[in-house]
Amino acid sequence: MKRREMLLIILLSSIFGLPVFAQNNPHANPSAIVISGNMRFTVLMPELIRIEYSAQKKFEDRASFVVINRNLPVPAFTQREEDGYLYITTQKLELRYKIGSHPVNSDPCNPNLQIALQVNDEEIVWYPGKKDPYNLKGTTRTLDMAEGDVRSWLEDGLVSRSGWAIIDEKQPRKDGSLSLMFDGTTGEDIEWVAQRTDPNSLDWYFLGYGHNYKKALGDFTKIAGKMPLPPLYVFGYWYSKYQRYTEQDMRDIVNEIQTRDIPMDVLVIDMDWHKNGKTGSTANTEWTGWSWNKELFPDPAGFLSWLHSKNLNTTLNLHPADGVFPQEDNYGLLAADLGVTNGQTIPWNIENKQFYEAFFNRILRPHEDIGVDFWWLDWQQWMIARNEPNLGNTFWLNHVFFNDKKLQNTGRPFIFHRWGGLGNHRYPIGFSGDAYATFPSLAFQPYFTSTASNVGYGYWSHDIGGHNQDGDNDPELYLRWIQYGIFSPVLRTHATAASHIERRIWMYPNFAQMRDAIQLRYSLIPYIYTFARYSYDTGIGICRPMYYDYPEQEEAYTYEGQYMFGNDILAAPITHSDNGTNSTDQTVWLPDGKWYEVSTGEVLNGNQVTIRNFTRDQIPYYYREGAIIPLYPKISHLKTRPNKLILQFTPGNMGELNYYEDEGNSSNYETEHTFTRISQVTNGNITTCTIHPRTGSFAGMPSERAYQLELLAREEAPVSVQFTSGVSGEYQYIAAEKKLVILLPLQSCNSTITVEIQN
Repeated sequence: MKRREMLLIILLSSIFGLPVFAQNNPHANPSAIVISGNMRFTVLMPELIRIEYSAQKKFEDRASFVVINRNLPVPAFTQREEDGYLYITTQKLELRYKIGSHPVNSDPCNPNLQIALQVNDEEIVWYPGKKDPYNLKGTTRTLDMAEGDVRSWLEDGLVSRSGWAIIDEKQPRKDGSLSLMFDGTTGEDIEWVAQRTDPNSLDWYFLGYGHNYKKALGDFTKIAGKMPLPPLYVFGYWYSKYQRYTEQDMRDIVNEIQTRDIPMDVLVIDMDWHKNGKTGSTANTEWTGWSWNKELFPDPAGFLSWLHSKNLNTTLNLHPADGVFPQEDNYGLLAADLGVTNGQTIPWNIENKQFYEAFFNRILRPHEDIGVDFWWLDWQQWMIARNEPNLGNTFWLNHVFFNDKKLQNTGRPFIFHRWGGLGNHRYPIGFSGDAYATFPSLAFQPYFTSTASNVGYGYWSHDIGGHNQDGDNDPELYLRWIQYGIFSPVLRTHATAASHIERRIWMYPNFAQMRDAIQLRYSLIPYIYTFARYSYDTGIGICRPMYYDYPEQEEAYTYEGQYMFGNDILAAPITHSDNGTNSTDQTVWLPDGKWYEVSTGEVLNGNQVTIRNFTRDQIPYYYREGAIIPLYPKISHLKTRPNKLILQFTPGNMGELNYYEDEGNSSNYETEHTFTRISQVTNGNITTCTIHPRTGSFAGMPSERAYQLELLAREEAPVSVQFTSGVSGEYQYIAAEKKLVILLPLQSCNSTITVEIQN
């Protein structure tokens, strides 16, 4: 950005009160830094302090794999030295350090370093090495071979009932790797890996947020980067199965899906798209391949073009581990670029920048050029890079593939991959791997998905239906898994390559129920996308645990199978069998307030644990009191934007929604987007619903829109409905559904629309 452009932004900000957003900068403001001998402390937030120790006094100002921005407004703090101790005090924390000592000692009663904070009016003291039994956990690399509850696999998260958490940049990850540094590369290139200047240093971030979990996660994204917004189509239905499909098989599946009125946006092409690796060279080489198997896919370019004509996006599965073999397409060009003797296998070496550039140019770019929309990075046989100490292959692959896509500027960057450790929230989205198809495995996934928000990882995609399966297909299990998938970040059916496993929903006797669930997903897309933007802005995942909103209520921690889905929907999916009765009880904790049970139309009082009964047609989910839920009318894909928006108004004295829109697959969403504020207020017997003028802009935004307002849980017809501001419309009260429906024809998106309902 040119200097005069920056000055103009600062001037406009001072006039209109607009925020100034700085680029990520790992160099902290010098005013935030306190140095004492071999220790350096950086006060980043009132609740967040960086703590470094280096015997060589070589402190790191480069970005790390986790923290990429330390240039923040300096919070108010004081420092003083007294009786041989250094004290740093913020509004929330008091740090005490014994001057000249190593920060870690073995006396918890008199530690060399400690930080005190208040948690619910009780003083809590942290010191290095203190154990935390109340950490609320984060996530793990994969659910491969998981069956049932495997929470013991989860890494620690960034929030804890203890009120504090630690980011230890030097603690080995589960794959044995470390959080390394970036080399500071700028411009049109990817920041590359670098080792720490002092390999024996300590580098901690102390988070002392008490039970303000949302602020902890929001502040984490201020130092570790935002959670990017995936393309709109990601939130539609994905069909996937590991099976030796031919091109014609996949055309048939697409046609079956579309002719059976199943909405769909992504077709996944699993690993059999490519030829096998060189037989007998090294273990697992059959998994790694880069060239189309022309026996199965005789015309790859034509096939991908056909998929796009069907309004579908697609991905190819990769197992990047074993290099490039001589029989691969473009092998000769790659070998020449890298100076490899022709006929030798080119080893996998993604940690080498020359290899990355040549490999992407010669091997991957030709596939992208004919229509591959994104890459699925599957299992990597080598957990640690072979040519760079302490570098985890999973993290590094995610970093390189995501940023390569970003540099191409051919759409919104997005990859499909496994979790590579803290900092991976910057590279959405993840797939959780090969869990077993059982009810206990399904029951674990709501907890697993919402808990991942505790490390900012808001976009898990599960194998809906389960991956590994013993025995026959269970229609009830598959249905309940799909219904859970409706209220999860990504809806992708999948399974392993076993002929007895069926993932085509039209092959099941309860097909209509499965299709209804997928159609419900598509109706919810405006709500889901709005809160995906909210995740980008706040660091709060779409699926988040109940304790974010209710941190002092014990039920928020014990009812782990339910979660908030965005700000206004409580989801409590059924994850157990009804044993053939076609209905089952579900125990739900409803927090304070009133909650609208969507499947029954009943309004329930909160602050209670209730047992409700649901048929297989029904999904337990609830609208918060006063919520405004935006929905789409029936659609078949997300490539086009409907010209009508359905707005459901839940009973309540007041409520508000900032409805979000953008182009759908452009990186411009950071600055080019719109919000439409929608509100409802009830005073006495008058309810006023207002659609406010749209703010912002993006290319191709609609100029006008029709609306269908649905006022829910209305016990009787209104006395009158008044349209103001020159708006006219019609309404109908549906007594059987206790619903008032108001239809507004096409309206300017820049006008104020007000409807007054007298009860």
